[in-house]
Amino acid sequence: MDKIILAIESSCDETSIAILKNDNELLANVISTQIAVHQKYGGVMPEIASRLHVENIGVVLKEALEQAKITMEEVSAIAVTSGPGLIGALHVGLQCAKTLALMYNKPLIPVHHLAGHIYANEYVSPLKFPCLAIIVSGGNTELVIMDKHLSFNIIGETRDDAIGEAFDKVARVVGLPYPGGVSIDRLSKEGKYTYKLPRPLNDHSYDYSYSGIKTAVINLVNNLKQKGQEVNVPDLAHSFQKTAVDLLLDKALPAIDEFNCVQVVLAGGVSANSYLREQIVERLKDKEVEVIIPPLWCTTDNAAMIAKVGSYLYDEKVFADLSLSANPCWKLEDYRKF
Repeated sequence: MDKIILAIESSCDETSIAILKNDNELLANVISTQIAVHQKYGGVMPEIASRLHVENIGVVLKEALEQAKITMEEVSAIAVTSGPGLIGALHVGLQCAKTLALMYNKPLIPVHHLAGHIYANEYVSPLKFPCLAIIVSGGNTELVIMDKHLSFNIIGETRDDAIGEAFDKVARVVGLPYPGGVSIDRLSKEGKYTYKLPRPLNDHSYDYSYSGIKTAVINLVNNLKQKGQEVNVPDLAHSFQKTAVDLLLDKALPAIDEFNCVQVVLAGGVSANSYLREQIVERLKDKEVEVIIPPLWCTTDNAAMIAKVGSYLYDEKVFADLSLSANPCWKLEDYRKF
């Protein structure tokens, strides 16, 4: 009998439903993005995001089932992002999942959003262990060692801002549109390294701090304006991106030797950054370690990655009852505690 996982993702500003058959056959991955709506505000407005999820989720579900050419009766289980994320947005996907599980008597599988980003790499190649996962997104910067499937050991994380948040705020300061990471990446190709920025927490630990870089850019821009000088935005974009990404890799890559990793994977929205993708390949080209970079379609939030994790959890019978609630602060290491 076929194993068919229907997965729901609504943790931020994408409403997505995917259907995965027998671990590897992606029958559908429908995504309704809200980026155009939130651009006018310079970032995601949580209340608006929640309302748009309510409007979109029924349409997305219908389209996903039509693309997959299946009925709900054929689905084996419902997987849903339960956290972390915006609590209102999470609840919309969760209520949809619980309703479907109740109506069709299907198992309900809670999935950690960051586990989904890690497992998005399996659309490229199977995970191999020990594996170093570098998670970089708007809300997270974490280094995770995996010794086996569904085993997450966080060895380092940000103490303040995530790298993606720093990208977005720096972009806003210099007048670039949301999403800031995309704007900075694009413009940095026209600039060069001329602005020297600090490297906070530049030590031998695996922890990060991106608040200081962001603050340094804000102060730099304000000081130049007070002096009546123009900011060279392409140069600043290039300088900031190089500083942020170089710090990320300088601190992360030594973990390969310490934990005898055979594979390194990028995960999260910032893994779409072209400089990061180039640098991780360049820096590891002479090491005996496999580097996996997720396809661009899998770097933004989507339900296909949730389906991947859900498929593994289904095999281990990690199911929740209908009292399951959203957990916006869910720790990756506690993915079985819901």
